[in-house]
Formats: sequence, structure tokens, C-alpha cells
Amino acid sequence: MEEFDFVIVGAGTAGCGLAYRLAERGNTVCVLEAGPPDRSPFIKMPSGIMKTSHNKKLTWNYVYDSNENTNNRKMPAFTGKTLGGSSALNGMCYNRGQRSDFDNWAKAGAEGWDYSSVLPYFRKSESFMDGGESQFRGRHGPIPTSFLRTRDPLSDRFIESAVATGIPLSEDYNGVEQEGVSYIQTTIHNGRRWSSAHGYLHPAREKFGIDVRTYALVRRIIVKNGRAAGIEYGPWEGDERKTVLARKSTIISSGGLVSPKILQLSGIGPGKLLQQMGIPVVHDLPGVGENFHEHYSVRMVARAKPGNGTINEKAKGIPLAIEVVKWLMGRPSVLALSSMTVFTFCKTEFSGNDTEYSLMFIPMSLKNGMVRVIDDYPGISGGAWQQRPESRGTVRVKSLDVREPPTINPNYLDKEIDRQVAVRAVKHLHRVFTAQPLASIVEKITMPANECHTDDEWLDYARNTGVPSYHPAGTCMMGAKDNPMAVVDPRLRVIGLKDLRVIDASVLPTQPSGNLNASIMMIAEKAADMITEDYQGA
Repeated sequence: MEEFDFVIVGAGTAGCGLAYRLAERGNTVCVLEAGPPDRSPFIKMPSGIMKTSHNKKLTWNYVYDSNENTNNRKMPAFTGKTLGGSSALNGMCYNRGQRSDFDNWAKAGAEGWDYSSVLPYFRKSESFMDGGESQFRGRHGPIPTSFLRTRDPLSDRFIESAVATGIPLSEDYNGVEQEGVSYIQTTIHNGRRWSSAHGYLHPAREKFGIDVRTYALVRRIIVKNGRAAGIEYGPWEGDERKTVLARKSTIISSGGLVSPKILQLSGIGPGKLLQQMGIPVVHDLPGVGENFHEHYSVRMVARAKPGNGTINEKAKGIPLAIEVVKWLMGRPSVLALSSMTVFTFCKTEFSGNDTEYSLMFIPMSLKNGMVRVIDDYPGISGGAWQQRPESRGTVRVKSLDVREPPTINPNYLDKEIDRQVAVRAVKHLHRVFTAQPLASIVEKITMPANECHTDDEWLDYARNTGVPSYHPAGTCMMGAKDNPMAVVDPRLRVIGLKDLRVIDASVLPTQPSGNLNASIMMIAEKAADMITEDYQGA
């Protein structure tokens, strides 16, 4: 048996950040990652998401169960399984959310996670390339962030059309005010993806010699006398078992889908579920796997008039070869684009001072609006999602075999407010698509195929075509100790067990109003400080 100060399960966004920050303070750290090293050239290439999201070696192959709210459709879901986790595979959108997201966490029992308390950690994690150090932006962190470098006339048209529908221009949606429309901010630097492995993990190996083990499939958390002593793991094939112990703390950082599964397989979770599965109950914790929530995205696609510079026209033949050369030379290229080019944050008469939903745009169309296969003709795509959904689902283990995926019920659109906001959002997206100057280059809106006239028709469209945004969260919820559904306390310690923490997207009480990557880096930075305080002198 080997022993380290800290054992971290998962080399994703949170795990990489924790590994660096704990190691730089003199701790020994072992990181266990179920997937392979991040050597694929498509990981470095931003547009490589078209390849990596289908790669079963780099992703957990999960499927969301059918649900009557979304017309009983099963939906594919991918989450990262390589060094860097989902930050090695995501759309590279840098979006923190809005002030009230975090203030609401604190009001709900997550003491110390209000906006004023988390802002220093957002700043600490980033190096904002489009401005100096400021009240809201950091300039010396390990993750470069910047506005998208590649601009195009179609995205300019979308921005102008959004303004025509009443949306103001945004100077910095990660600054004082989120509302508005602008080119997105990304974690792309010099045309390359900058994952958490690139920013944190690889430097930690070089500077501090942390121990990183890939293809390490965790079988269970070892709990002795109410304390998490370490991890039992092994290779994907065969029954070989290895054990690594933690002197100070065992940390689960495997994300909103995998972390609850690991806890449940270790006997930590809802006692009734564990008994039904034949898993000995180590610690009855009802909230493990509950409170699942995610942004549900409704897409809109249009066929564009040829010759307007869509990505579809640049993604094959000689035009693609030219884009490859431009990318290799470090010049702006479609290969350096994120999963969208424009972000829009919208307030409504119902949302008060907060933004309620987001609209996105990219000058490209995909087959069926959802799979990562480019249409053969010129096209554009948009998306709309509610920022803080109230519907809640579950993640539950369904097999004693650790290789088997859990049962995931996202329960999208279960709450009436979620259905109302989905309709408001997609109707607004339609208004942008049909406003000038964007409308002048649209030949035909292909999704929805039939024009929607009533709110009921728009809701039916949302039920039939909406897809996951790949932001699974909440399944090991952070909250006050007297909250029966809380899994971790505000210091991210698993309630009722010693020296076990969960630190990743699963601890989010509610969704931040944006993509998760920025918030998870912030959580890792703040958690590292809390852990250091808790083990001071140990």
C-alpha cells in the first residue's frame, strides 16, 4: 500500500486545480484518472470537439433516460474521461454566471460562497488577456481567458439583430453586469485549447512531482471507523486491485455523473437504494445522486445563402486546407473556434434584476441541429437555454459492476417555470433569426421544420428537439448540515464521515447562469485554501 497526503479521484477541471494548489504547499498528491493521457491532437485543436465528443476512450459513454417531459427520448451525454476531464473536451466558453447565483448559494446554507467570497478565486484562476488586473478580472492565473479572436460577418449580423430585439451590447459579461450580447470569452490561447490539465496538472507534475495514474478505475472508497482512509482501484480489464491511502484527505472530483456513482458503490448514499442493490450501507446519506440538474438547450437552425462565409463552406476541400494552414501558423482560423461565437444574456419582465435565459450562435449548421456532423449546405445555428432550471432529476447506480453506467433521469422541463422560460427563450431566438440584418442571409429556417405560432407549439418543439448542454451538476449538493439532502457541508466535507471531500460540479446547490468550467475552477481554488486551513499543522 502506498500513502500520500491527498488522494484525488478524477483529473478533471477540479481535480487538476486541487492537485496543483495542494502540491505547491508541500503536500504529496496522487491523482487517479479513469481515462487515458490527453495526447490526442484533437484535444489541442478547439474544433477537435467534433472528433473527441464521439471518442469512447476519452468520454464516459452515458445516456440520459427517457422522460415524458421530453417525449420519452433517450439522449446521449458525454463527460470527459482523460487528463483535464471535460475541460479537454468542452466548448471552451468562459462564463462565470451572475452575482445572485452565488449569493443564493449562501442564503440556502452554503455559508462562505456568496459572490464577494468567490470573486477572488475567479480572479485567481484566470489570466484575462484583454485587460489588466481589475476588481473583477485576474491577470496572473494559470488559465488564459479572452474574447474570441476569430471574428466573422455572420456573427456580427447576429449581434446586430440581437440588439434590434432590445438586447444591449455587453462590454464584459464576466464583469459588473452579465446582461447583453457580445462575442464569447474562451479558454483558447494562441489558437489552442487551454484545459485544466494544461494550466494546472502538467505544471504540477513538472514542478512538484505529483503522482498521476491514468486508466485507474476506482472500485470503492475505503472507509474505516467512520474515516475515509483511501481508494481501492484497478485496471479496466480483470480483477486486479490496488490500494492507495490518504494521510490527510480523500477527495472525489469525478463530476456530476461519476462522483455520486463512486459514493454509492462505496456504500455511501440512500440506504434503501444501496440495500436494493446489495451494497452494504457504510453511511446512509439520502442526497447522494439526488438534485441532478442541467441546462436544457433548444436549438434553431437555418439554411444560409451561399457565399456568406459559413463554417460549412470552409470545412472541406481546399478551403479546409487553407484553414489548417492558418491554424498551424497561429492565425485566426475556424479550427480555433469554440462551440459558439456569440453569447447573449437576457432579462425579462419576470426576472427582475437577473438575466433569465441565454442565447447562443455559431455560423454553422449541424445535421438535425444536435449531432456533431456538419450539414453539406451553408447554415447557421442558435441555441436557447434557461439559466437556472428548477427541475430536478437523479443519478443512481444500477449495477455492482463499476464499469456499468448509472441510471440518469434528467427530468427536464418538469417544473412549469422551466417550460415557460424555454418557450420565452426560443421565441426570442426566433425573433433574432428573423430580424435584420441576419434575416437577409437566411434562405429557410429548417429547425423548427414547421412554423410555430402558439406557445403550445413552441413548447412541443422544445420537448421534441431539446438536448443536454453537458452541464451536469448538483448530485452531491453542498448545504448546511441540517439540510437532509445535503451531501457536503460548506467546506465540502462529506457530512457524517471524516477526511472525505467531494469537490466538483456535483456540489453545486443550483446551476450558475452559464457554462460550468469557470465556476469549477473557482471551487477548486477556494477548496484548496479551505483544505490547507483545516489541516494546518497536520
